[in-house]
Amino acid sequence: MSPELAILASDHLSIGVAPMGAEMQFMRTASGADLLWNGDAAFWTGRAPVLFPIVGRAVDDIVEAGGVRADMKQHGFARRSVFTLEDASGSHCRHILQASDATRAVYPFDFSLAVTHAVDGAVLSVGAEITNAGANDMPFGFGFHPAFRWPLPSATGPLRVQMADGQSPLRRPLRSDGLLQAELVEGPMQDGALDITDAAFADGALVFPGGSGPLRYGADDGIALAFTFENLPDLALWRPVGAPFLCVEPWHGTASLVGDGPDIAHRPNSVILAPGRTVRFGYQVTVTSA
Repeated sequence: MSPELAILASDHLSIGVAPMGAEMQFMRTASGADLLWNGDAAFWTGRAPVLFPIVGRAVDDIVEAGGVRADMKQHGFARRSVFTLEDASGSHCRHILQASDATRAVYPFDFSLAVTHAVDGAVLSVGAEITNAGANDMPFGFGFHPAFRWPLPSATGPLRVQMADGQSPLRRPLRSDGLLQAELVEGPMQDGALDITDAAFADGALVFPGGSGPLRYGADDGIALAFTFENLPDLALWRPVGAPFLCVEPWHGTASLVGDGPDIAHRPNSVILAPGRTVRFGYQVTVTSA
């Protein structure tokens, strides 16, 4: 195990968080069952990246903000940036990314992005605080992108996502180029439930603008994961066909719409953060047994 990982543990869970991207590398039960995807390059090298200052793809991978136009790949640069471990204990850690000459070249704002992880019993809490330390309004999108095992350990029967309120949110179709169509269409959930099958994701990720809410991922029997979200109104679910994982992605902001320009401020559901202000985002996962 890399000595750079911050290792956190409770009586129910253990996790490891790397400085690269402040990304969780593993999440295990006390009995050693892996809950987080392992980053196998055969499917996807990510595990639980943090998305900033954009979520999803921009038209032609070009963004504009603060008078600067620059290339920016899908989901922004935070996931490929080295964070500094600012604080750590046996059950909590805090990593921080500060604006630098490299970030200002493509995103001309003085920001800080602090990512926290904590375990308490069977609950994992992940948070982020973004501060605008500059003199101008700062536009951005933000999101989390954790990937959990499919099937989950000891799961018996079909695995599904179940929205706690039973609602079936509308979605925006995702094109093959990573852009979203503007129109909202009926989503695939029935009474708030979606079976996790190859057919459900044959056309790529499912994006539900404004569709985030408490949900459960699991089968009728075995380990299940119950999610709650803070200030993350958008939701995506993604599982490449045949992949042994499911991404449950809470966002504030989405990919650009077909026909959009490069301005980050005009991307769907972007945050516009005033100078000197801080905004917080977060999610919790409670590991349960059905």
